[in-house]
Amino acid sequence: MLIMFHFFVGDVKKLLRELDILNSVIAQLAPEEEVIIHEFASLCLANMSAEYTSKVQIFECGGLEPLVRLLSSPDPDVKKNSIECIYNLVQDFQCRAKLPELNAIPPILELLNSEYPIIQLLALKTLGVITNDKESRVILRDNQGVDQLIKILENKDLNDLHIEALSVIANCLDDKETMVLIQQTGGLKKLLTFAENSAIPDIQKNAAKAITKAAYNWIPQLIQLLKSDNEEVGEAAALALANLTTCNPANANAVAEADGIGPLIDILSSKQDGAIASAATTLTNMAMQEPLRVNIQAHGIMQALLRPLRSANTIVQSKAALAVAATACDSEARTELRNLGGLEPLVELLRSKNKEVRRHASWAVMVCAGDELMASEFFRLGALDILEEINLSVTRKNKFSEAAYNKLLNNNLSLKYSQTGYLSSSNIITDGFYDYGRINRGTKHLPLKELCLQEPSGLRAVLLINSKPSDVSPPPSSEDKSSDIGDGQRLSSSSSLRRTSKEKSIAGLGSPTEEKLEPTSGRNTALNKSALKERGLRKGKGKKEEEKLKKDEEGTPVTKISEEGSPEKEWYPPCDPDFCVYVYEVTMSILPITNVKEQIETLAKYVAEKMGGTISKEKLNDFSWELHICELKFQLKSNVIPIGLIKKGIFYHRALLFKALADKIGVGCSLVRGEYGRAWNEVKLMNESRKGVIGGLPPLEEYVVDLMFSPGKLMKLKSREAELYRHL
Repeated sequence: MLIMFHFFVGDVKKLLRELDILNSVIAQLAPEEEVIIHEFASLCLANMSAEYTSKVQIFECGGLEPLVRLLSSPDPDVKKNSIECIYNLVQDFQCRAKLPELNAIPPILELLNSEYPIIQLLALKTLGVITNDKESRVILRDNQGVDQLIKILENKDLNDLHIEALSVIANCLDDKETMVLIQQTGGLKKLLTFAENSAIPDIQKNAAKAITKAAYNWIPQLIQLLKSDNEEVGEAAALALANLTTCNPANANAVAEADGIGPLIDILSSKQDGAIASAATTLTNMAMQEPLRVNIQAHGIMQALLRPLRSANTIVQSKAALAVAATACDSEARTELRNLGGLEPLVELLRSKNKEVRRHASWAVMVCAGDELMASEFFRLGALDILEEINLSVTRKNKFSEAAYNKLLNNNLSLKYSQTGYLSSSNIITDGFYDYGRINRGTKHLPLKELCLQEPSGLRAVLLINSKPSDVSPPPSSEDKSSDIGDGQRLSSSSSLRRTSKEKSIAGLGSPTEEKLEPTSGRNTALNKSALKERGLRKGKGKKEEEKLKKDEEGTPVTKISEEGSPEKEWYPPCDPDFCVYVYEVTMSILPITNVKEQIETLAKYVAEKMGGTISKEKLNDFSWELHICELKFQLKSNVIPIGLIKKGIFYHRALLFKALADKIGVGCSLVRGEYGRAWNEVKLMNESRKGVIGGLPPLEEYVVDLMFSPGKLMKLKSREAELYRHL
């Protein structure tokens, strides 16, 4: 009757479970039953055990013990069926934990000597599962199971078993005594041979897994060797750890668990260049994991890397720079590096003739340049110029040098706009931004302070964005007392930052940066509309301030600033009260608008109104903006003009003002410089016809904003009207 059990299908298995016949089948495994009964009863259980529900029932009915006993049956079919059923059962933890009590491992090991490959394979698969438990590994070792596994690996005729044998060995290497035993029997060399020479990927994978576990157990010993008084021993240990932790997070964690971070950082102050390079590599490998990186930072990695960064050895330089790139991912770490003076040697490495050193130094600069203060320090140290020079060379540039350069440019939008002619919606214009005009790479981009202190010239006006009121402002010079624009409005000018040569000689001032006096007491730059409108009152107020200042100067001697004397006072860029009003007005009137398209249209009309209104294409040449700009430059005694003072502006004036105000209220737009004084803003909006459509967000459409001919009109980017707006 049991013969029909050979033909199992899903419905039959389900029916057998419902009939609860497993107890009866297990009873047929009794020793007194004939071999043929054992064969088909075990076959029935092997097939039933493939399903979880039956597996649980077999275990609960006590089927595991008779199956283990049948592993010693003289009939190979009984052995095969029994080990197959056991293999299915031990996938469950409860069954796996029961096997040591039943002393199942010795008979399973005996099956490895079978002449039938299927029995050997099932035995190895079963051992591969049960050796995940420590107790089973110990029993296997005590029963010379490791020797049997090594013999299988040595036998080329059994190469179909090598994959599973290596898997079992890899599990056994979690046991330290087993690991020592395998080393003593030459097992590690055999594992290396399999990893190097085998053409079968699974064999290589399991061999590598076994080697990794063997190495893992030696990591604490290697950490101890790092502390050796013999520097060569420490160097060898550091090299081993560098190799073990490369692309291996488990080994990197093991180094941290063995308290290896401290000794590795100590190695960075070693005299052995090889040891320093290996220690830096190991720390870099570990820093790929955030918890380990935080731990490494807490051990003072930034301080320890200063000396390697200044090393004369290019390998040490390269590894140290890479370690900076790996560990400076947090603002606290970057700040620490800057405060310790670590940016200077990093910038010097950019000049290296070694390709790898330049690459890793560029990588580190790219990582560090994310903070504004860090970027400012890099600018001061000349990193931008060096990177620009590197990127101009086809042979010296690399992806990281280009990325680092762009990262720095994003922290100096004035330079970026001058060089690239483009600011994206993510490039937010802030106070102090100035449009210097188009320059080519390699051309010096003068700082704002220097530009403000220059006399006016025939060069293009520099447009300044500054909504910060100046709390410290020097008094106006004698030339500025009667400086009015058109209707008498006083200009907040950069001319007040300079004295005449005669005044300089009287005051004893040596340089433009030393020409500032204390702030005038009556200065008020708050956003007060009535105060801004009452120009006559402001003019009268200015005269009172000048009289008061004159009295103060007569009563109190001017403090001279000698070369050895008092420190320079802080320089402030020209303030722009009109632009402050613009920001206030758009914040109050346009920011509350909920529709983005309406915000853009309203802002465009506002900008056009402030810059001279709508201009027809036919009368564009009659729009005397050049004369207006020249008058401003003359009145200000400077080429730098705050954007709010411009009342007659064309494309590039209006586009800059639109971008600056849009950024203030969070309206995303880009700024693009064209040819012949053209510039425009691009915005992205959702197509109105696609709103409410189910099935994902539709792609945004790009538009050019008209600020000249029909302010507020949005033109599709590649349309004919947009092309006519952007080009002559």
